[in-house]
Amino acid sequence: MSRVASRRRLSPTLVFSAAILIAFALIAVVSLFALPQDPFDFVSDEPFSPPVAGIWLGADYLGRDVLSRLMDGTRITLFMALSATLLAHLIGDTLGLLAATRGGFVDAVLSRIVDVVLALPKIIVGLVVVAALGSSVSVIIGIAAVVYSAGVFRIARALGNDLKEMDYIKLARSRGEGMAWILFGEMLPHVVKPLATDFAIRASFAILFMSSLSFVGLGVQPPMADWGGMARENLGGLSTNPLAAVGPAIAIALVSIALNMLVDALDGDARH
Repeated sequence: MSRVASRRRLSPTLVFSAAILIAFALIAVVSLFALPQDPFDFVSDEPFSPPVAGIWLGADYLGRDVLSRLMDGTRITLFMALSATLLAHLIGDTLGLLAATRGGFVDAVLSRIVDVVLALPKIIVGLVVVAALGSSVSVIIGIAAVVYSAGVFRIARALGNDLKEMDYIKLARSRGEGMAWILFGEMLPHVVKPLATDFAIRASFAILFMSSLSFVGLGVQPPMADWGGMARENLGGLSTNPLAAVGPAIAIALVSIALNMLVDALDGDARH
C-alpha cells in the first residue's frame, strides 16, 4: 500500500480525536515531573482571582493555581479511568469467555449475577458502596470496575459463543489444552479488536461515572481533586473566574467525546 493511500485512510475525525487524547496523555505525563505551581500551594490571597501572568487560568476557591490543579487532576482522572477499565475488561473478558466455553451451570450462574449488576443504577451503587467503605481512589476504581465488567461480560460471552464451535477450538480441546490456554491462547486473539473498541467506550463511561461521584462529594477527596471534584468545588466562582469550574468540565467533555469519535472513526475505516 502506498503512502498516499495510507494518508487517505486517516479521516479528519480520527486525526482530531487522536490528537486530543494524545494531548491529554502528554499533560498527564508532564504533571508527574513539572507543574507551573504546586497544586496545593496558595498562589493568590483572593479566591477565584482572574487569570494573570504566572497564574494563567486564575485561582480556585482557596486561591490555588487552577492550571496546576487541572493538570494534576488530568493525571488522577485518566489513571483512575484506565485502571478501572482495565480491571473491568480483565474480569468481564475472563468470565464472559469462560461462561461461553463452559456453558451449562457456570454460564447460567454468571449470567444471572451479571443481570443483577446491570439492573442496579450505577450511581446509586456507587453512592451506597462509598458511604459504606469510605471514599478512596482504590474503592472508586473497584466500584467502576465491577459495575462496568457486567457490560464487558455480555460482549465477551457473545463473542465466545460465536467461537466455541470453531474447528480450532475443538482441536485445542482434543489436544487436551487447559481452559486457560483455550480462553487466552485461542479465543482472546480473535476477539481483541471488538474488545479494544469497547475498551475506549468503557473508558469514557468510567470518566463520567467517577466525575459524577466526585461532583456529589463522594469521589476523590481534598486536597486531591479529579475533574469532577474541581468542577464541584469551584461552582461558586462562575461569576468571577469561571475557568476554575468550566475548565475541568471542558476536559471531561473533550476526552469523552474524543474517545467516542475515535471508536466511530476506526469502525468507519474498518467497514471501508
